[in-house]
Amino acid sequence: MKLAGLAASAVVAWLLLYSNLEPLADMLLHVSGLSSATRFGEALHFFIYEVPKVLMLLTAVVFVMGVVHTFISPERTRAILSGRRLGAGNMLAASLGIVTPFCSCSAVPLFIGFLQAGVPLGVTFSFLISAPMVNEVALALLFGMFGWKVALLYMAMGLLVAIVAGMTIGRLGMERYLEEWVQQIQQSCSCGSEETGEAMTWNRRLQEGVTHVREIVGKVWLYIVLGVGLGAGIHGYVPENFMASIMGAEAWWSVPAAVLLGVPMYSNAAGILPVVQALLGKGAALGTVMAFMMSVIALSAPEMIILRKVLRPQLIAVFAGVVAAGIMLVGFVFNAVFPTL
Repeated sequence: MKLAGLAASAVVAWLLLYSNLEPLADMLLHVSGLSSATRFGEALHFFIYEVPKVLMLLTAVVFVMGVVHTFISPERTRAILSGRRLGAGNMLAASLGIVTPFCSCSAVPLFIGFLQAGVPLGVTFSFLISAPMVNEVALALLFGMFGWKVALLYMAMGLLVAIVAGMTIGRLGMERYLEEWVQQIQQSCSCGSEETGEAMTWNRRLQEGVTHVREIVGKVWLYIVLGVGLGAGIHGYVPENFMASIMGAEAWWSVPAAVLLGVPMYSNAAGILPVVQALLGKGAALGTVMAFMMSVIALSAPEMIILRKVLRPQLIAVFAGVVAAGIMLVGFVFNAVFPTL
């Protein structure tokens, strides 16, 4: 139980530090001799406050999901989804996508493994859409930054997009647009511990959580720093009227434009959310920046390149089109529900 005691102490220390991040940022800015009234001072304050805030939120969420990972393996996920029909299967798959943390090396083999296990193509797409777009990191950071109402609506709309998009692709019967070798190749990637279920001790589960933090946070921290740096520049230097004019709720075309802008970019929820927060601070509409964020993390060009290994261009085009339409719907709904944040 030694590790459990260390974990409890870490939780207390995390809460104390997180609750005092803003006063610490104020103190550091004061020590530097800069004023938050200046553009550079405002940008610097944003940076030194947001970097530890996002990293701490990410670390906490990744640790918890690392422990969850010891209960949910890719094999168990496939077993749960196998034989499910459209509709109920899509809802279950989208829900599993939120709480099932798989590392990047399992994406393509997992897709293939789902199909080989008898999971319908549309159900598989519901899982693959939900997993990056409505992931636990995005929900936790949205809750920490904007409150439970925004996080809850984001989850509900993201699940709706994943379910409807998966059902649409399933109804179109596009299995013929899978690459021929997909049905033949065997899964060759295994992530996480093989020792899952009741056999694992809680000490082992906590160790897996620590390992998850080391691997994932170690890979994405630079994206976070770069994302916060970009957000700080927007926060300090971009005129408020400029952002409001091109990403405000009044401009109907801003949501489709935000989706198109987000597709070529590559980031994750942790890296893009500081940019979202900075855009909102400059007058951008919540729905517009949500559409931008969701397109970055769910329709990125690198993801399309990876999917090309198993999907033909026709199916990729349908997938991107259906998901983009769903994301635009999310943007318009957010702008209608939250005209001002």
